[in-house]
Amino acid sequence: MIRTRVVIKYLGYILLFNALFLFISAVISFAHGENSVSALLFSALLTASLGSFPQIFVEKIEEISFHEGLVISVTGWIITCIVGMIPYYIWGGEFTLANALFESVSGYTTTGASILNNVEVLPKGLLFWRSSTSFIGGVGIILFVLLVLPEKKGVQSSFYRSEVSDLSKMSFRTRSRHIIRMIVTVYFTLIIVETILLKLFGMTFFDAICHSFSTVATAGFSTKNLSIAAYNNIWIEVVIMLFMLVSSMHFGLVYASMTNKKINIFTSRPARMYMFVTFIGIMLVAFQLTQEKVYGLGESLRYAAFQVISLVSTTGLVTADTAKWPLFSIILLLYYSMQCGMVGSTAGGIKFDRIYLFFASVRKQLKSIIHPEGIYVVKMDKKIIDHGLELQIVTFIIAYLFTMMITTLLLAAMGIDGMTSLSASIATIGNVGPGFGEVSSFGNYGQLPNTAKYILSVNMLLGRLEIMNVFALFLLLFRKD
Repeated sequence: MIRTRVVIKYLGYILLFNALFLFISAVISFAHGENSVSALLFSALLTASLGSFPQIFVEKIEEISFHEGLVISVTGWIITCIVGMIPYYIWGGEFTLANALFESVSGYTTTGASILNNVEVLPKGLLFWRSSTSFIGGVGIILFVLLVLPEKKGVQSSFYRSEVSDLSKMSFRTRSRHIIRMIVTVYFTLIIVETILLKLFGMTFFDAICHSFSTVATAGFSTKNLSIAAYNNIWIEVVIMLFMLVSSMHFGLVYASMTNKKINIFTSRPARMYMFVTFIGIMLVAFQLTQEKVYGLGESLRYAAFQVISLVSTTGLVTADTAKWPLFSIILLLYYSMQCGMVGSTAGGIKFDRIYLFFASVRKQLKSIIHPEGIYVVKMDKKIIDHGLELQIVTFIIAYLFTMMITTLLLAAMGIDGMTSLSASIATIGNVGPGFGEVSSFGNYGQLPNTAKYILSVNMLLGRLEIMNVFALFLLLFRKD
């Protein structure tokens, strides 16, 4: 049985964590004498009040069950997205109700899709809040909250099991609290180092920290209308490409690389295969852009590298208008928008590890057909993959593609053109951001009907929660005991 008081108590912690960043954003707005102070301060006070009541009136909780952890995890993301839209809606401008919700969900789910035609008109306080939603959502608000809560029986493991996929846990062989600290350590280290490098190569400190939030969270929100193209700086692009790629890899492997462990991003076979597949994509796109005389060789490599890494990492920052690229390149980019990064990273999508293991499972089945008497197993980094996990991976991929197809059909039924419908569906469920057609790299989602924005907001949440958790929650809530 799920105890409502337990759910409310922990949702309060989540609201308080959001209130902290709303207060920081309000201070930044006040320091610059901006008109967004009242919107941010009111939102901060409201969120803090809602978060404080459960701490005052709900008694201390000693332990929680896995089912309660699942409910808190899913509803925590939903309520976070709702409170995150409040400062946008109060401030006004382009932020209608549908637009404010879409922008909030896009930030927290690290999608980076925007409804804004003019990002640069936003006050710095609101820009920082927009980037903060990506920062919070990147590693997961649940994990952040767990880091600061006192360790209690069942709390750490219940939340961790509900928030992190079984496949991602394979690289970890330690207690959940240590894993959470390890993930957050990598997250903060990457952000700090990237901020310093971006500042050195010409960004202002404010832009550097906002773009570092977006890069390491693989989110894609920029402070500029033209995203990274606005800087036209090759060194800024190189830094961002490097951090997008690293942030899309398993944080356990990144931590192992930082601490010089045996299995790391350079020795792990899936990690090396991921980098190889990404490199092949860059070469193919660059080759066609050169052949079609869209750019010269140097520019083709520069733009192809940035866009492939940006989409495969689900970051969505841009340096070129990909809508004008040849169809072959667009199809390749759509594939990478579906495959995406590795499990255990801040990236969204199906995840490369699942595709890697899917083809390994197909190979196993083919061997079984040729030699029925043989016994075959699927391995990843010398670890045998349980048959149940194999089935889980196939089920996830089918559910992912089915959800993507339904979303595409719903958008098409509203009169939205085929390329926009398909790419918007892929880009939102994969938490990628830019698509093609009307929602291309230099376009936005603002012109879509409000109904489409609500559907795509749900799509982004399904993608961030990896679909199955949401379906499992509905099954749990509506089951007949």
